[in-house]
Amino acid sequence: MPTRLLLISDTHIPGRARSLPDAVRREADAADLIIHAGDWVTVDVLDDLQGHGEVLGVYGNNDGDDLRARLPEFAERTIEGVRWGVVHETGDAKGRERRMTLRYPDLDVLVFGHSHIPWDTTTASGLRLLNPGSPTDRRRQPHHTLMTAVVDDRALREVTRVEL
Repeated sequence: MPTRLLLISDTHIPGRARSLPDAVRREADAADLIIHAGDWVTVDVLDDLQGHGEVLGVYGNNDGDDLRARLPEFAERTIEGVRWGVVHETGDAKGRERRMTLRYPDLDVLVFGHSHIPWDTTTASGLRLLNPGSPTDRRRQPHHTLMTAVVDDRALREVTRVEL
């Protein structure tokens, strides 16, 4: 049975937005699992998303003790036979594929954040690296973004970058 995922990161609320955009809430309602790769900034965002569905998340470098008490630095889960990991920061883009392949050899997909730059690559070993960007702080990007994905029958079937 297909599992629909919402991938987000770097919400930075209330610094970059007063609350989650309505588009994020709609995607959260449509998802079977919400994955957040850190920098929530306020625990209210975690509580808000949990009101829309199950959340798999990690804390980021801008998250305080309240979020760190509730979330790990790294999270891992197998979804429909696909091994997923979530972490906030992966370091510089240069050499990322090699570093992540070495650091996470048992994963099929790694979701990360921090840069606010959408990223979708597959390493030579087959590890899929996904950064959904930010739905609230686009920095130098042309759009605020998130990603959706569908996992089914032991495979990642669809990954879509959504511009808000």
